Amino acid sequence: MLPLRSLLSLCVFALTANAHTYVWSVWVNGVDQGSGNGIRLPAYNGPMAPINAGYDLYDTPDVPVRDLTKPEMACNVMGEIPNNATIKAAPGDVVTLEWHHNFRNSSDDIIDASHKGSGLVYISQDPPVGDSWIKLQEEGQDANGTWYSGGKLNDRQGKYDVQIPDNLAPGFYLLRGELLALHEADVAHINNTNRGIQIYISCVQIEIVGNGTLSLPEGVPFPGAYQYTSPGIVFNIYLPETSPYTIPGPPVWTAAAPSPTVSAYGDPKGYTTAQPWYTWIGDGFFTVYALNS
Repeated sequence: MLPLRSLLSLCVFALTANAHTYVWSVWVNGVDQGSGNGIRLPAYNGPMAPINAGYDLYDTPDVPVRDLTKPEMACNVMGEIPNNATIKAAPGDVVTLEWHHNFRNSSDDIIDASHKGSGLVYISQDPPVGDSWIKLQEEGQDANGTWYSGGKLNDRQGKYDVQIPDNLAPGFYLLRGELLALHEADVAHINNTNRGIQIYISCVQIEIVGNGTLSLPEGVPFPGAYQYTSPGIVFNIYLPETSPYTIPGPPVWTAAAPSPTVSAYGDPKGYTTAQPWYTWIGDGFFTVYALNS
């Protein structure tokens, strides 16, 4: 009998290159927590994720997410599976989500410059239940016409800073980083399945420590927060602007901090080339896959 990994490789197609962009590492107050730690890496590169009755997986990942109704809208492909590591942070700390494409170095393009759009960060209890996602931050197009995705984020070498709200109660949370690329958003995906807004999503597990007492209010669900009729979902960036772009989703939480700036970053830690998606899940996933197949 073939080893499970060999059997799996015969049943799926291998991707030859890493697909698009996602969060590779997390920093806390300028200190790198290590490549892949705490991040639920999506099933982008390596063999396709198998369909499995015990998991919400797909044989053909929606890369990036375009279908607003899919469970992938929460934490991307396989985002319901916990990472073994969790990042610790305190209220007031600045957490940096570092986005990359193929490499974690200065040569990486982060995301194609044509993929212009917004950057957002949500927070939820972990695990998320119902209307639990709260928007902490959003950045779209600045006064000079520079977009966040494909512009400012690229200039910052993929580093997206967000501050943990003051007095946030201790516990386990998810930070949901999101990039909205509008280069094919002139039509809704439901009307043209080859086009539509492209949504890049990465979820990070964090444990908030301290003695805070502030609880998250009611938020929005994913999927469900965005509709094809929502402002900002269909938008043609190539036409002369008649009105400012409206970032979709709820307003930023009133208890959220303004966009922070980290004065300095330390040395990066960990791998610098794209890893196959299953490396953060480990053999336990394959064992469960075998038992349920």
